[in-house]
Amino acid sequence: MNDFSHQSQDYVLELKNLARSFQSGEETINVLAGLNFGIKKGEIVALVAPSGTGKSTLLHLAGLLEAPTKGSVIIEGFLTDKLNDKNRTALRRDEIGFVYQFHHLLGEFTACENVMLPQMAAGVSRNKARARAENLLSRFGLKHRLNALPGRMSGGEQQRTAIARALANRPALLLADEPTGNLDVYTASLVFKELMRVVREEGVAALIATHNESLAAAMDRTVTLKDGKIATI
Repeated sequence: MNDFSHQSQDYVLELKNLARSFQSGEETINVLAGLNFGIKKGEIVALVAPSGTGKSTLLHLAGLLEAPTKGSVIIEGFLTDKLNDKNRTALRRDEIGFVYQFHHLLGEFTACENVMLPQMAAGVSRNKARARAENLLSRFGLKHRLNALPGRMSGGEQQRTAIARALANRPALLLADEPTGNLDVYTASLVFKELMRVVREEGVAALIATHNESLAAAMDRTVTLKDGKIATI
């Protein structure tokens, strides 16, 4: 990644003067407006914000899934503003893990294969990818479901597989949008504790959107969105 513009590495994720607006007919809707925010290595931040305030937009911008209208997204010290599609994809694959509200597993592949694939795409050998996949899935209570296809798994099992997949490449940054939202209270608690354990062990910087106040309280700090900007609770 030598062709990326290199910035300060104090933060794994840094958002500078970030703005995102959309056109609705003749009206301009400002979702994010001059937002500034950073997360350091090993820091776990809860994002608690009402629906419609730009929470998902923020996560998509931080994960390089959308481009900002203005401002900068800096990942692991690399300014991403002018990356071409190839480098943007490589940075997203190598440095970012994303857990969506909907799991987006590949239906024709087993749980184990779904966690192996991003690793193999990054150049990891099949054997090492399988070992990492089996370890992660076992940690999330899916040792008995390694060879199950997503269509034969419960919604909770699919979501746990998606979390394992997001962690597969040992990302520097984990972005999660309601990662336990599809789980019952008991399973959500167990899965969240294991997620936190893996994140701590591997020094990941994590931004986790949740409506669950008890889960948010277990993180290092909680922020919300107000008038398109980050506010600390």
